[in-house]
Amino acid sequence: MDSLPHSALQPLTDHGINTTLEMETIKKTTVPNKREGGGSNMKEFGTDQQDDDGVFLTWKDLSVTVSNGKRGTKSILQDLTGYARPGELLAIMGPSGCGKSTLLDALAGRLDSNTRQTGEILINGRKQVLAYGTSAYVTQDDTLMTTLTVREAVYYSAQLQLPDSMSKSEKKERADMTIREMGLQDATDTRIGGWGVKGISGGQKRRVSICIEILTRTKLLFLDEPTSGLDSAASFYVMSRIARLGRRDGIERTIVASIHQPSTEVFQLFHNLCLLSSGRAVYFGPASAANQFFALSGFPCPTLQNPSDHFLKTINKDFEKDIEEGLAGSAISTEEAIEILVESYKSSDRFQQVPKQVAEICKLQDHKELETKRSHASFLTQCHVLTRRSFVNMYRDLGYYWLRLAIYIALAIGLGTVFFNIGHSYGSIQARVSLIIFIASFLTFMAIGGFPSFVEDMKIFEKERLNGHYSTGAFVISNTLSAVPYLLLVSVIPGAIAYFLPGLRNGQEYFVYFVSSLFACMMLVESQMMIVASIVPNYLMGIIAGAGIQGLMLLVGGFFRLPNDLPEPLWKYPLYEVAFHKYAYQGMFKNEFEGTIFHSTNRDGGQHIITGEEILRDTWQAEMGYSKWGDLAVLLGMIAFYRLLFLLIVKLTEKVRP
Repeated sequence: MDSLPHSALQPLTDHGINTTLEMETIKKTTVPNKREGGGSNMKEFGTDQQDDDGVFLTWKDLSVTVSNGKRGTKSILQDLTGYARPGELLAIMGPSGCGKSTLLDALAGRLDSNTRQTGEILINGRKQVLAYGTSAYVTQDDTLMTTLTVREAVYYSAQLQLPDSMSKSEKKERADMTIREMGLQDATDTRIGGWGVKGISGGQKRRVSICIEILTRTKLLFLDEPTSGLDSAASFYVMSRIARLGRRDGIERTIVASIHQPSTEVFQLFHNLCLLSSGRAVYFGPASAANQFFALSGFPCPTLQNPSDHFLKTINKDFEKDIEEGLAGSAISTEEAIEILVESYKSSDRFQQVPKQVAEICKLQDHKELETKRSHASFLTQCHVLTRRSFVNMYRDLGYYWLRLAIYIALAIGLGTVFFNIGHSYGSIQARVSLIIFIASFLTFMAIGGFPSFVEDMKIFEKERLNGHYSTGAFVISNTLSAVPYLLLVSVIPGAIAYFLPGLRNGQEYFVYFVSSLFACMMLVESQMMIVASIVPNYLMGIIAGAGIQGLMLLVGGFFRLPNDLPEPLWKYPLYEVAFHKYAYQGMFKNEFEGTIFHSTNRDGGQHIITGEEILRDTWQAEMGYSKWGDLAVLLGMIAFYRLLFLLIVKLTEKVRP
């Protein structure tokens, strides 16, 4: 790095930062300009409402700490002050771990429950909750439904987010227009793709995520690392599209993006820059003036070097052995360089101007309060659209049901051949029981195989729910309805093979009950796994937890240990009573044995008759006070209970979040 005289280390004077360009920028973008009639008419697509108020976001003395166990608390952000204005792109930059994402989450109201936030965050000078559709958040990970095409993903989202007052053709037009805005018109019929499936590129996925969030013509847009994982060309293309959104369709959007290491071309797209190091502000102001700030602080950017590379190299203290060479050829540590920059910023005129700008924005009275209510699709529309989308996803995802169906058919053929034509002799009793137990236990146990696919659905749900696309109840209902046809298919085809090849009880009623009980058990296991997914959203841990729950219920279901032999304090009450295997076993046993007679030959050649009721009551200790339909009703009631419990858990999780 080029060395400077020692005097360059002194704090910046007032004339060191406020360049002519900066003062012009401030003048052009301050709020009084609207009072002079500078604002443009912003007619929202599909409505007659004049939407000429942008979102001014300000924060003052913002600090965030996180609990660090026995060590107390750890500071993530320290006394940050700044603003974001309509029609501008604010970039939050800094090395890894400096607090970029935390600042973005704090401004968007998405901090975790274990964090503590102090300071003031205002919208147009007021503390208020943003209405649905006013703000949007594009996460760092592109959580999208990989089986859908670009057009389908955006169109389904448009039907969910846009109000019922708009016709389907208007919603489709909005979706198509948004796709064109982000330059995705050539990829509209290409599937998004994911693991093991070729799809669109990473940059296109990022633009699809942005498309989905700007369908409502949002006024405040947050983006977390929008260029993460992209090459320089893709990064510039994505960021240029984002920058154009600042003033598009007559809407002045306020855009706040955290970004790790932009190229020179991307850096030139930024209006304002917030540079962080270890949670402290190193610089806040026009991006075009950052180079001059570093030069006057003693760290000029070398010729032909990317300014952002230079900034991050100077303030990155992860590698303690790296040094900054600067001041009269002397070498200083990165820690010292950061302290010099922080003190230079605090002594600058820019540091004094930022709170003044914040105060000026907050004092303005000509801004109308943002709308507190904004309509979107009705609950019935949400349920209908989500059911269709989920049905399509399940149909195209081979691992959701089709692979399980193939395995179930193979197992059913195996069961049918092993127990082929077991007959109606006394010896067939044990064979029938073994067959029923295998079906009710292990075929239903394998329903946990759909857990990974459901975890992916949960990730999409959590992202869309946080952005207010639809309600939790609509998700639960749609997931249930869309799964019913596939679970019926998985129950009927393998069930018919495993029922008729061995020669279980003849009669349409008995087969219908058998399939209904198998269907209820599979849906019940899926309902249990939904609860597991809401608590343990991890593939491996979730499958282990789900398998443990199923194993425990198998143990106390009444087969491996008869009900009267179970220890009462825990295993019989309450585990035996709440285990769904109890009702599955008893219902299928009653379906197979009630009203039947088996002939047994004694050693002396005499005939002995055993009724099905004797087998149920004496051998398997079944509860005979109610019919098999009562057992099926209990299984269906458990399904409803588990689905409602899942809904309650998700609702409580939302309440915990600040």
